[in-house]
This record gives sequence, structure tokens and C-alpha cells, in this order.
Amino acid sequence: MKIASFVSNIPTMGDTRTYEDFYKYLGVKPQRLGIVSRMYTDLTASFLTESLKNVFYTDVKGGGNKYQSLNAFQYDFDIETNYIKRIEFAAVPEGDGAGGTEIVMAFRERYYEKYDIFKIENSGQQCMVVARPVRKGDNYWECVVRLVDNNYDTILDVTACQPGDKTRWITANMPEMHEEGYTKWQSNVEKHRGYIQTHRFDADYSERYAALENVFIKVAEGKDQGSMTETIYKMDTVQKTLLNTFLEGRNNALLFSKGNVDENGKATIVDPQTNRPIYISDGLIPQVEAFASKYAYNKLTINVLRTAIQCLNEKARNATGNKYMFICNEAFYYQLGDLLDTYLAQYHTDGTYLWSMKANGYVEVGAKGFDTYRWMGNEITFKVDRTFSREFGYDKGYAIAIDLTGDKTSSQPPIGLFTLKGGDMMQSFIKGVGGLTGLESGEVSTPVAGAKRIMWGYSSLALFNPYKSYVLKEV
Repeated sequence: MKIASFVSNIPTMGDTRTYEDFYKYLGVKPQRLGIVSRMYTDLTASFLTESLKNVFYTDVKGGGNKYQSLNAFQYDFDIETNYIKRIEFAAVPEGDGAGGTEIVMAFRERYYEKYDIFKIENSGQQCMVVARPVRKGDNYWECVVRLVDNNYDTILDVTACQPGDKTRWITANMPEMHEEGYTKWQSNVEKHRGYIQTHRFDADYSERYAALENVFIKVAEGKDQGSMTETIYKMDTVQKTLLNTFLEGRNNALLFSKGNVDENGKATIVDPQTNRPIYISDGLIPQVEAFASKYAYNKLTINVLRTAIQCLNEKARNATGNKYMFICNEAFYYQLGDLLDTYLAQYHTDGTYLWSMKANGYVEVGAKGFDTYRWMGNEITFKVDRTFSREFGYDKGYAIAIDLTGDKTSSQPPIGLFTLKGGDMMQSFIKGVGGLTGLESGEVSTPVAGAKRIMWGYSSLALFNPYKSYVLKEV
């Protein structure tokens, strides 16, 4: 009686260049995990970091790169946000500026200096600061200003200057023999800290199961810039399942994990048996949602997308020539298809190019689930990720837009993976009777007829400028 069927997948065996065990391939050089990540393009976080070689290795001894290493499991990096912030009023202004009189305005932070000109967003009126700001409290700075106009008839629109209303810096105009000036970007430099977390997954199996089946997979490994060599590797089903679990679990952590480290660098969760701290680092989504602009939409329209791109452009160095990626769930992607199939058909590009730190430039990633358009002078890429569907649901659209424009000056990628040197992924084995294959002879570590495979590693994802991102969520 036939109760089951087992078929090994051996693709194009006639093209085999080599044949070896997969664990040997990864065990010798764990950094080859980046090549394996290309096989899992649906795991977005892994693809955007390892596949593109945007990985920073932290040496156990510390140092080794431009990022300050506090210890092996912590790293600091600076964010230079070269865009003009919106500064909020802290109180209703005193005075209306009639006849060219002075007005006292209060703001929640020190941003405007003497001779600065700023615009009140709700009314469009412009003001010049005529004296240095005075600190009245931790979040309360007073500036003496004059309205900018070509006559003395204008008065201040106080309704546009209520607490919480925003202003925007325009420029600074100086008199003859001026003695002072200021820059704005310096106030936007921040230091962020990340923590490297540990992942581990185990798989136990009996000697009979180990002898049952092998799986053959094909990996394309670049030997040089002009050729790709296809290699066939043998991997049993246990190891393949373990690899899938490791990659998916780590990818989910890099995307969704909420950090548990307090302001003093202490983890809020410890192992109840050993009292050892368990460090969890913020993933991509928490980093984005903590700093990004957000838009709640009822229906996805062209205006919604324009608003997102306009917001990203405001924080970019240039209004054109940028590369923005929308990572979304399936509900958003289907809405996008209905919206853009005809509207953007003429703007579709032939390929998708993403920044690679190793290549020090943009590399083509082929199709691989990326849909790219040239729109409004920028390249807009859409990537559907099913892990987003599982996290945010299948009924309501959800997407994050991030600026993936690489820094050609510093060769810094927009997203990077931090790990310990040689600690991307490690494998350990406990051999029982029958060994790893179930049919081996030799020394064993346990009298049990079976084996255990362990796959573990270190990872932490850093979005180097979370301000240059946007969240779209359907309500």
C-alpha cells in the first residue's frame, strides 16, 4: 500500500560544476550567507543588507570601522540630517507688528538666530529675527522679530501663530559690516545607538529520518565581475528547514523587533534561570515609525503617493535623482496595481538598481520582485513583502517608504547590517549514532541514534537616516 512519495529535487544535474555539502560551503566562510540571501528575495531586510554587501563587521576587540564600538555588542553612529526642520510656536506672539513694531515670538527650541528670516506656514507671512534668542525655559525660547514687507501696513495674522503651528527657515540677510552668521545643519546631527542581538535555532532528528532524503540546491556565486559560476550543493531536509527558519526568524527580527534596552544600556528582560540579559534591537519598522512622517489614507490615490514623495524630497539633498523604495503588504500592492497599471505604464524602467557598499555604487538586482518607475525625476521602487501581510494584515494597506539613495562621497549605504566578525551565521553539530546522515560510522557525542543541528548568529539593522522615511497606513 502506497502511503507517501518522496522525490529529491535535482535541477539541471548536467550543468553541475561541483558537488559538496552545503554546511561546508557556509561553514568555511560564513560571510557567504550574503550569496544565500539572494535566494530568498522575499526576505527584504536580508536582501537589502547582505545580498548587496552592506554589512559592517564589529571586531570582538573593538574598532575596525568608522562607527564607534562601545563593546562587541554595541555600536554608535551619527546622523546628519541636512534638511530644514519645522519649528513650532510655544505660545501666542506678543504684538502684531503694526507700523513696523517688534513682535515677541516663543518657540519650543533654539533654532532661529539673529538676522534669520523664517516663514509662517499657515499664513505665508515672513519674519526677520532682529535680536539673539533668549532662553526662558527648557522648551521655551523667545525671539524678537519684525514682519518682512515693502510697507508698514501689514499686521501679523495671529490665527496662524497658535501653539503647535509651524514655521520654516528661509534664509539670513545681513547688514553692511556684519559680524556674525550661523548654520542650520549642525543642530540636526544626532547620535544613535544599536545593539547586536543573538539568534539561535535547533533541529533534532533520528537516524532513520536522516537517511531518508537529500535536497539539492543551486547557488550562483560570482567568481569575478564578468562571470557567474553555478554550483550544486547537497543539503538534507532538516538543514534546509533549519536554514529557512534561521533566515526567516532573523529577517523578522531585523524588520519588526521592538528594542528592550533602556537609556542606561540595560536590557529590560533577563533569563529567569540565569539572570543573564537578553538584548533585543530595534528593527527597521520601529526605527522608521519612531522618526518618520505618517499618512493615514482612506483610499490610495496619486495624490497620496505625491504627498509621500514630496515629504521625502524635502529631506533629501536634491529634489530629483533619488531612489525611494516602498516596502508594502499585499493589500497595498494590489491597490497600487489598480492605481498605477495605466497611469505609470509609460514611466516603467527596465531594471532596479540599489546601492552596494562593496561595489561603491549602484548594482542591478534584476527583477527579484522589485517594480521600479521613473517618476517626478526620481526612481520609485515597490517591493511587496509577505511578512508585512502577516504583521499588518491582508485587508488594510500598509507601506513604508525609505530613501535608498547611496552616499557616493562616503560610500555609506542607506541601510546596514551590523554583526560580529565571522558571526553572521554559525553552525554546530551534535552527532549521535549514525552521525549527521544517519548512515555514518565513527566517534559520536551521544549514544542516542540521531543528531542535532544548531544554527545561530548575531545581527542588528541600522537605518542610517530614519527621518528620510514615510509611513502609509490605510484606515
